[in-house]
Amino acid sequence: MTRVARDLFAFLAELRRHNDRVWFNANKDRYLADVRDPMLEFIGSIAAPLARISRHIVVDPRPSGGSLMRIYRDTRFSRDKTPYKTNVGIHFGVKAPRDFEAPGYYLHLEPGEVFMGAGIWHPGADALRAIRTAIVKDPRAWKVAKRGGLRHDEATLKRPPRGFDPDHPLIDDLKRLSFTSGARFSEHQACAPDFSARFVAACRRAVPLMRFLARAMGLAF
Repeated sequence: MTRVARDLFAFLAELRRHNDRVWFNANKDRYLADVRDPMLEFIGSIAAPLARISRHIVVDPRPSGGSLMRIYRDTRFSRDKTPYKTNVGIHFGVKAPRDFEAPGYYLHLEPGEVFMGAGIWHPGADALRAIRTAIVKDPRAWKVAKRGGLRHDEATLKRPPRGFDPDHPLIDDLKRLSFTSGARFSEHQACAPDFSARFVAACRRAVPLMRFLARAMGLAF
């Protein structure tokens, strides 16, 4: 399978120092050759392994509108007006109707920070209620789903959510605003020939969480 090249991290490190349109336009060929095109190959190379985890995971190697997230930042509502992201983000979501929230896998590549995320981050009100209702309905399945550990412990309500028993034994989970797990890697691991296999293995370990969340939201996994 396609590996992550060290040139990707070198480009992102330089972009962090020169985050402006003049520099990026002068180095756009490098971005295409060292970042975008290799990552599109990477996405294509793990389509089959991810399909063995679930045929309902969307793996799309198109350069625009696919699994590879845009490097251009949306600065309209951000205090940070730098025009480019200094990381590569790749998202593999569960198949869902258009504009419907769904859990997914995420790969983050940034100098000094490489990780896989699984689950759903800050879902909307309807999805939150569906997940909380599923936890109450089947606490045993939820305990299995979160056995590998959850992230974003800071994303939680201070009070119990409305409509749920404040004395429920899983109240801390019901107060959560994100339901994610993940795995961290070093840059050295990301650039190794077996990184694709490492990433897919981490995705496989998160299957119980992904399956629980998908079913809670009425989606196949």
